[in-house]
Amino acid sequence: MDKINDYRQIVKQVILQYSQLQPSHGNIRLDTVFDETQDRYALMQVGWDRERRVRGNLIYVTLRDGKVWVEYDGMGAGITQDLINLGISEEDIILAFLPEQNVQLTA
Repeated sequence: MDKINDYRQIVKQVILQYSQLQPSHGNIRLDTVFDETQDRYALMQVGWDRERRVRGNLIYVTLRDGKVWVEYDGMGAGITQDLINLGISEEDIILAFLPEQNVQLTA
């Protein structure tokens, strides 16, 4: 497999691992969203907690220009080290949620 296919599989594997976690309270499910056509990958939370609606991204990653762009990372410890541990080069991870002037200093 080429690099981008490897990265695609690794991103999906990491998101799938996080989707197995059970939120500590509330009636919340974790949904994976994988769009391989546009290379968009997400982990969403949807449900209820203390009579309040819970919804939104926990993880949002895109692949473009041969790089892994972490657009949003709402996980406590972050997913970057998980991506590196599974084989994505540190130089190919862009923390896109940081201000533009810091993007080059990522991973």
